[in-house]
Parts: sequence; C-alpha cells; structure tokens
Amino acid sequence: MELRTLRAFVEVVRHGGFSRAAKTLYVTQSAVSKAVKQLEDELSLQLVDRIGQGCKMTAAGEVVYRRALTILAQGDDLKAELEELRGLKGGTLRLGVPLIGSNTLFAHWFAAFRSRYPGVDLRLVEHGSKRLEELVLAGELDLAATLLPVGAEFEWQEVWREPIDVLLAADHPLAAADRLTFAALKDEPFILYGPGFALNPMILEACREAGFTPKVAANSSQIDFIIELVASKLGVALLPRMIAEQRHHRLTRCIPVDQPAIFWHMALIWRRGGYLSHAAQAWLGLAGEPGIRLTPERS
Repeated sequence: MELRTLRAFVEVVRHGGFSRAAKTLYVTQSAVSKAVKQLEDELSLQLVDRIGQGCKMTAAGEVVYRRALTILAQGDDLKAELEELRGLKGGTLRLGVPLIGSNTLFAHWFAAFRSRYPGVDLRLVEHGSKRLEELVLAGELDLAATLLPVGAEFEWQEVWREPIDVLLAADHPLAAADRLTFAALKDEPFILYGPGFALNPMILEACREAGFTPKVAANSSQIDFIIELVASKLGVALLPRMIAEQRHHRLTRCIPVDQPAIFWHMALIWRRGGYLSHAAQAWLGLAGEPGIRLTPERS
C-alpha cells in the first residue's frame, strides 16, 4: 500500500469526485482514477461507488478513509520532524569532552552553538580520552574530543595543538633552566593523571625514549590538585602550556620540555563510516567560522 494511492483516495472523497481531486493533486484525472483503482485492487474491495461525475464511499471505503487520514497525518508528521532535524530546529547532539581544557576550547563553541540552534538538545559527557573513544565506538556519543593519535576506526577534525611543559616547584634546583629534557627529569617523582587519560601513555613513552621509567608519586584527575601537589614539592607534573599559564601558581614554575617534545593535540572524533547527524555536522562546521574563538587567551 502506497501513500500516493491513499492520498488520491482521500482527495477523491473530500472533493466528491475525481476531476476536482486531480486539480488539488496537480495530476490528471486518469492518474487519480488509476491510483484509486490500484488501491481497490490491492485491498480486493470496492472503495467508491462511481455515480456519473461524482462518487460516494462504500462501507469498506469509510473504513479505509478513516484509517488513511491517520496514516497520512503520521506521514506528514514524520516529514515535518525530519525537516526539523535537517533545519536543526530539533534533535539531539551527544558530545563527549575531556576533563582537561574543555573550558578553554569548547565553552565559547558551546555558547555559539546554543545561540544558533536553540532547539537542539546538546548533551555533554565528561570523561578521559580513552573512555570517550569507547563511547563513540559504542554509538553512545556522536562526537568526542580526544587526543591524537587515534585508531583507524575513527575519523577526526583537528581542534588545537599545544606544547606540553613540565611544572616544578619554584625553588626546585631545575627551576632556573630555560628548557629541560626528559632525561633531566629521570630522578624526579612524577604526578600523573587518573586512569583513562591519554596524556599518561604519552608521558610514559617520552620517559622510555629518554631511557627511564618514572617513579609515580601520585595520580589525579583534578588539575588544580596536581598543581598544588607540585607546589607542595611532592613531584613534577606535565601540563599543556595554556593550562599551566591559566592556572599560574606563585610556588610553581612552568618550563618547556623536549627531547622528546610532546604535544597536547586535540581533535574531534567520530566513527569511521558512521552516520554524522546534521547537528554533528553543524558542530564541526563552527570550527572554521569567524567569531568562533579556538585560540586560547594567554595570560
């Protein structure tokens, strides 16, 4: 059963004849007659009694007419709802953001999206990078912000690339240096991040390249707590430069570290080959627009 034949039948009933229904549908009278006949043949029932230039419904036609009104209304509702999604007047965007740096990179982005598409339900989930990647693969998030590199199962769009510096107590013997290498940190206790943070394996790999495995003094998912631990001389930490600058502490010093240099390379990811909703495409599209500030403000 096709919506086309149901609509033709409904218009015939509404207008009391085939010719007036044809004018309403902008088709020929023969096309309307053929559509109604097709519906009758499909149902094996006569739906209209053709009387001269007019017609009236049979008992079966009354049943079909009542049901057809409901079906056509639901079809119109479906089209309208899909048009709303296409026009971003409705729908949902499920977005994963990291626990570090989201305030700088995404707060302005979020505000711009909310202002432009107030009808879209924007749902934020906060986790470490590895957990966000799992949620994207499971289909529970449309997009997520995570650190590069990522696996081949993802497509991605770059957001920001920032050097990672070492944070030391201000009176630490190494605090007077202009730059440091990872090898220079081999005897220092490290304060690392909580489980699931992509920064941890990056830091550990850099230490391995420098020929040592770091002693871990503490793990934390809270940046402010990590900074306070460094200020209390519990160990050294590695932070994206912009975050260290934004959270300046008088008892700490941030120093560029290299050999090897590592970077906080943030990207938005989605499942390779997966469906990308209009809302998700709009979120990605904001990145290249004037007025969407992604450059962190320096202190």
